[in-house]
Amino acid sequence: MDLFRALPGDLAPRDAQDLMAYPFFSLAKTPRTRPIDFQAGGVTIRVEAVAEHGMATIWDADILIWAASQIVEARDHDLRTSRWMAATPYEILTFIGRGTSLRDYQRLKAALDRLQSTTIATSIRQVSERRMHRFSWVNEWKERLDRDGRPLGIELIVPDWFYAAVLDDALVLTIDRAYFDLTGGLERWLYRLVRKHGGRQRAGWRFDFQHLYLKSGALSPFKRFAFELRDIIRRQPLPGYVLFIEVESRGRTLLAFEPALGGQAVDAVVLSGTPPIVPSGTRASCYQEPEQALSLDSVSGIPALNLESNSDSNFLEAGGPLPAVAAGPRVRS
Repeated sequence: MDLFRALPGDLAPRDAQDLMAYPFFSLAKTPRTRPIDFQAGGVTIRVEAVAEHGMATIWDADILIWAASQIVEARDHDLRTSRWMAATPYEILTFIGRGTSLRDYQRLKAALDRLQSTTIATSIRQVSERRMHRFSWVNEWKERLDRDGRPLGIELIVPDWFYAAVLDDALVLTIDRAYFDLTGGLERWLYRLVRKHGGRQRAGWRFDFQHLYLKSGALSPFKRFAFELRDIIRRQPLPGYVLFIEVESRGRTLLAFEPALGGQAVDAVVLSGTPPIVPSGTRASCYQEPEQALSLDSVSGIPALNLESNSDSNFLEAGGPLPAVAAGPRVRS
């Protein structure tokens, strides 16, 4: 392999769709060693960690976003790319919105250790679902130092499985740079899932809460997961999308999302009984103090499943499609 040196400039952040759609990373800030086992719709994933470093986290995945962005940018400018990449810590840290202190550099090295020691076995993009591809997020990495021990740069090698996905233009999406400002593991995971499945479709998308729980790979109980999901819907932190809840007539709870107006996230406080778009000049007296619980907004039909364009997003662990949904109330925070 030829060494690929990081390109300068403010590059658009790109993410690999496979990493956005499936549970490949720990969502917790505390070390995780319990494996992730996921099976749905013919896809099998097993992620394993070692006790010394713990599993690679969704914050560690920022380094892979940097790598994907570099590879795509070089390819689009007809430059030679490579799995063997070199950059300064400053270049990586500033791209992913981190500080550049010694402590930040030490955290970068710890993240590289977790990426290198975490192993993945998956059937994604294999000719048969029984055939598994096993790899680590970083095959190997090393740092170069000057005579005084100060860092000069970092070299790393990304796996062929990841590299092939990034070079395939259909498997890469541009993400909002505000993603790096999201602090919670669950909201970071949810943004990537929403961005992957929702895109900018005006009709939006929806997921069953239980199915989301399975796709997250979270260790917390479902009740806790649902509570945190509702809190995210209340806060509306995802850039470019608005989230809401739809409830079936049979009582099943769904998370739905649509592109926000103008491509920007909307204010989480919506007037009681008032559409999200409030006419200019509306008096402040019409505002009500936002409640802690979700409140009913309006009743609408739930759009049909998007099975034909993204079947994996609408399947439960057992592999069966979600049943047809009747009209039910739409809930906004």
